[in-house]
Formats: sequence, C-alpha cells, structure tokens
Amino acid sequence: MALASYRSAFAAIASPEYLASRTDATFAERFTTSLDRVRLAERDGAVIGFTMVTAGHLDMLFVDPAAQGSGAGSALLADAEARGACTLESFRDNHPARAFYERHGWRLTRAYDRDVGGGVHACVFYEKAPPTAGDGRQD
Repeated sequence: MALASYRSAFAAIASPEYLASRTDATFAERFTTSLDRVRLAERDGAVIGFTMVTAGHLDMLFVDPAAQGSGAGSALLADAEARGACTLESFRDNHPARAFYERHGWRLTRAYDRDVGGGVHACVFYEKAPPTAGDGRQD
C-alpha cells in the first residue's frame, strides 16, 4: 500500500527513475526503524493509509488511492496533529495534497527548491498552530 500510494501521489512530479528506485523494501526498511512514529488506518483488516510523525513534523501521510475520499486521510491527519504534528513539507505541484492540508487549516509558510532523489524539485512548507486552551477544540 505504501509503494502504490507513493507512486500514485508522485507520478506527475518525480521522474520514472526516481519512482522506480522506491520499492517495497525501501518502505519496509524505513518503517522497521520507525514503528513508534507510524500510525495506520485500516478497513476490514486491510491497511488503507498511514502517517509518520517525527518531532512535530508530519513526514508522511498516504492513503491507498482506492480509499481516498473515505475519511481515512482526515482521521490520520487529526491523529498526527494530536501527536504534535505542526509542520509538513509537500511538493509544490502535489495539488491534491496541498488542497487537503489547506482544507484542514494548514497554512503555507514558504516555498523553496530542494534536491529530492537526484533532481531539484519545488517544495512548499506548511505549518499549523497547535490547539490552545479555550479555542473550542475537544481533546
């Protein structure tokens, strides 16, 4: 699911060579050392999405393309925020992801170019203030 979601999200952004360099083993290795930072969304016993949060930064949020629109992404994002996620980075041209984050109150704070997978890509950085006492949000 991680590989399919990753390749779907970045098909129009990253080069075919870069996408081909990402394999199931790539994700297995990354997750094996990061299990304490990963949360899963499941439906009928199958994983349909996941997040990884590191020190207040949302490293990854992916939902199986077949499960997008099901509310899994919103639930995963809410969980990540509850775990302290207040920053994230996205490819500038990943318009569906950017619209999703903006709908959930994330604000673009800067744009820049970054070397990703051997190529320079336009990226954007988002921030979201943590909830404060008295803002009406429930814990």
